[in-house]
Amino acid sequence: MGLIGELLALPAAPFRGSLWVLRKVVDEAERQFYDPAAVQAELARLAEQLEAGEIDEAAFDRQEDELLDRLETAQNREQGR
Repeated sequence: MGLIGELLALPAAPFRGSLWVLRKVVDEAERQFYDPAAVQAELARLAEQLEAGEIDEAAFDRQEDELLDRLETAQNREQGR
């Protein structure tokens, strides 16, 4: 891009910078959300809640399915890299 192109693109620079930051935030959020260790810790807490009577079997099954789906997605993402 020449000087004229750079000057014309200058007003969009803050937008491009914000977009880059937003992508980084989303990437980090996804990394934490699909972290296998975090998912396994949540599964352990869920089992403790069931044993303590804080949640019923139906809630446990529903939440466990969601966590196992996240764990499977995390494993698939690791294999895809």
